[in-house]
Amino acid sequence: MAMKAAEAPSPVHIGKVVRNAVLFNFRDPRGATVSDSALLDAVDRLFALLDERRIDYLLVGGIALLQYVEGRNTEDIDLILAPSALEKLPEIRIMGGEQDFARGTFEGLQIDLLLTSHPLFETVRQRYRANRSFVERQIPCATVEGLLVLKLFALPSLYRQGNLVRVALYETDILTLLHRYHPEIEPLFLELTPHLSATDLAALRQVVSEIQAKIARFGKGFIPS
Repeated sequence: MAMKAAEAPSPVHIGKVVRNAVLFNFRDPRGATVSDSALLDAVDRLFALLDERRIDYLLVGGIALLQYVEGRNTEDIDLILAPSALEKLPEIRIMGGEQDFARGTFEGLQIDLLLTSHPLFETVRQRYRANRSFVERQIPCATVEGLLVLKLFALPSLYRQGNLVRVALYETDILTLLHRYHPEIEPLFLELTPHLSATDLAALRQVVSEIQAKIARFGKGFIPS
């Protein structure tokens, strides 16, 4: 897929991103109890374990997004991996979840897991990955297209839940990625087609069309009436 080149942000320091998000989340009591060094060390140990145990994983979510755009605030680490991989990672304490999702903790870190029992997540893990340099180490990370597939896939569910805050966040992420990188969008809809209803796909196409219209207006500048 052709994609417009864009200047990459400076290497992301995952530990500091997570620590800053925890520190400034006043609804989360961890901000007053978890030290800088503890979270930084936990991030390093988590990715060291993934490598040492040869876990085939993919970094997604807000941390992955920071490889392509700046300004995202997130205290979770989002990974795609196989359900069987969790047996090799008993240090991750699973706190809950559903069929293809799980939430866990690792030494104070919150970890959201997208499981490859869902075929779309497996597709993203296999097809939309690139090794990217973080301050901590090289990490397999979702590409722009992979992030777009995941965000588009999540939107219909968020709309049905009435979660307008996350809808707005995801749509802003989609707009930013489309504006900065200009990826081909039709192949991404083809990836989504087996996994969403025709109604949801039509609604997503409308959302993307409206986002593209905003980008086009932005390119022309503000012209008052």
